Amino acid sequence: MSRNHSGNALLPAPVSDENRPSVRRRPRCCPQRATQQHFRRSRRITDPVMRSEADFAKSPLAPRFGEQMAEHATEKDNSTIGNLRIHPVAAHGAGELHSFDEMLLSRRNRLAELLSAGGEMDRYFPVLSVLAPVMTQSEGEITYPGDPMCLYGALSVAVHRSVTDAGPLDAAQHYNDLSPQWTRFPSKEYRLTAVSDGYRPYTGTPNTDQTVFDPRIWDERARVRWIRLLRQVQPRVVLISAVSPAHRYALEIATLVRTEVPRAFVILGGRHADETIITAGTTVTQRSSSPLAVMADGRAPHVIDAVVTGEAYYTLDVLMRALALSMDLIQPWVDTSAVPSLLRYLLAKETPPGRSTILVASGGERTVTGGFSADGGDSGSGNTHEVQRTLHAFPFDGPQVDLAALPSPYEAFAIRSRFPIFTDPATGGIQRTAHFMTSNSCPYQCNFCSESSLLNRLNRFKSDVARRGVERVCEYVHYGAEALFFDDSIFWSGRYADITDFCTELYKISQDGWYSLAEQYRIFLDDEEDMKRLERLQWGAQLTVDTLVSLHSAEESSAVLGLMKQAGCSYVYIGIESMATQVMDGIHKNLRRKADRPWGQKVREAVSLVKSHGLRVGTSVLFGLDGETRETIDETIEGVGRLIDERLIDLASPNILTYHPATPITRRHDMHDKLDYHSPHVANRKPYTYFEEAFPGVVSVALTEVDIWHIHEETGRRWGSIRNDTSARDESELAW
Repeated sequence: MSRNHSGNALLPAPVSDENRPSVRRRPRCCPQRATQQHFRRSRRITDPVMRSEADFAKSPLAPRFGEQMAEHATEKDNSTIGNLRIHPVAAHGAGELHSFDEMLLSRRNRLAELLSAGGEMDRYFPVLSVLAPVMTQSEGEITYPGDPMCLYGALSVAVHRSVTDAGPLDAAQHYNDLSPQWTRFPSKEYRLTAVSDGYRPYTGTPNTDQTVFDPRIWDERARVRWIRLLRQVQPRVVLISAVSPAHRYALEIATLVRTEVPRAFVILGGRHADETIITAGTTVTQRSSSPLAVMADGRAPHVIDAVVTGEAYYTLDVLMRALALSMDLIQPWVDTSAVPSLLRYLLAKETPPGRSTILVASGGERTVTGGFSADGGDSGSGNTHEVQRTLHAFPFDGPQVDLAALPSPYEAFAIRSRFPIFTDPATGGIQRTAHFMTSNSCPYQCNFCSESSLLNRLNRFKSDVARRGVERVCEYVHYGAEALFFDDSIFWSGRYADITDFCTELYKISQDGWYSLAEQYRIFLDDEEDMKRLERLQWGAQLTVDTLVSLHSAEESSAVLGLMKQAGCSYVYIGIESMATQVMDGIHKNLRRKADRPWGQKVREAVSLVKSHGLRVGTSVLFGLDGETRETIDETIEGVGRLIDERLIDLASPNILTYHPATPITRRHDMHDKLDYHSPHVANRKPYTYFEEAFPGVVSVALTEVDIWHIHEETGRRWGSIRNDTSARDESELAW
């Protein structure tokens, strides 16, 4: 998949180093503040000024800066990650922080002086954010991707604070001087006209939504568009989010950044990094499939400058501020050697909420010499050679995050999802569907799931959950949402009290007139169309068999389902996994099991209960778990088929167990050090392409390729049109 684009006639000529602009030119400083003055970056500044932390280190204000850093840093070698320095968050002395504050003041005053000189430039540097897709067109995988909520959530705090700071420098409170080009949120008109395509036009004065690249499928078309965008924008920072099946494409996306904009600073985050880089106190270790490991041993090029793991909402904001402070005020490119020291000082001044780790490389040179390799060898096509780079790790464990207190993920981004399950009763058109999360992980501990609380600290809406939840519903309706899907692994973490309070409040405001609404809701519902969307709003959520029929009585669950229906719920999604008790006994589901009440019976009770309230039922089935045989495969296919025959299931999605790096089943199957999520040339093929995220080498060892063919063919035959089809389409349907 890695290709040489230099001769592609579809692309503009690359920008040469001598003609590469030092900044993006814009007609005015901030679209919201047309009166802001500007300066010309071409202006030569000869008087001494501390334009970066590197200047600060050499200045009279901090004569002992280097010694102070060495004195206070706790350096710890880790045999798993070479050349690693771990920096536990520690307090600095008053004198050190005073010197740091002096440096900040000097930079700010100098930038104010430059801005007052006038010109066509501003204080913002361009940034692009990318969600790496999990599929390629050539592999034939066609699935519904939805909006990139993991990316939107991670960016929410950093973007919110940057937009808040946009405008006159003297009014900025968060970014000291230079700031990301996140200066304005999308207008309502823009939101209501946003289409479902993940691509969005980038303008000279982009809103925050236009700074996202969301290709959804990684193919030649996506590569061409990405290269064009890089050449147009010349980003100073690129942020990439990736789950494990997308990691190979994330590395290729980063490689193109390094080729087209060599000085851009590349940050990688997402669930793959979370699962493969593990922090415990001041110890940082990694799995063999981590982005750091595959770059260190030559299996992938050195194209990532920083990795952020864990609860990155506030962490990413701190890192972006450090990058901004490292930049020269005239030529704003990241000075990688300055970033670690700046992070230490910023983290000494504040402890961000959340449990997270920042890993940032410094020193050495980045030159293109080779390519990807599955075995650690050099393929000779685009690798980046790193010379003596040091990796700095900043682990910290701040106060637990309240998701209700965060800026909403859609504050900065348009709703583009269209769930086919939600249609307009009058026209049959698919409705604009917002994703909604009230928790970040699942309270259960299934051994195959990367969303389990085994791997993630459970964060959720904590304070005034019903009102805060309904307030966010109103916000999304204002942004154009016609439907919602709650992406919680279990709706409101299965807390019936919270579900009851939320649904009661949501139903109440949908029946009240605008003048009867509380102010916190009314500020979002500012016109008649907003109120109409609220009144017609439909939504769906995920529940489990155990939640419905094991942990609660049928009466309790029926009461909750009735409230959900009354508040607009029309769809419930349930993970069945298997209909075979032999399989379910080994995965930490089927709680409170009894010999006279097998799993299949509990599944029937759960879906029957949901259907009795007039709600549609979608289900997920997972083949390849412990104990799976051809007999259990057929037992599951037939068991689900009978539920379909009885019209108890409206949608059934067959899936193949794909190993996630940190799950217990991955280690139990001895696959933890054998996963290849980095090689770009994996020859995916049928039958794997019929199943989401499935690739040879990362699917269950309990299944042969013949088994996978059998699952595909038999679910199609037995489940018919109820099967959620993710199979390959004809190439003519995929025309550009």
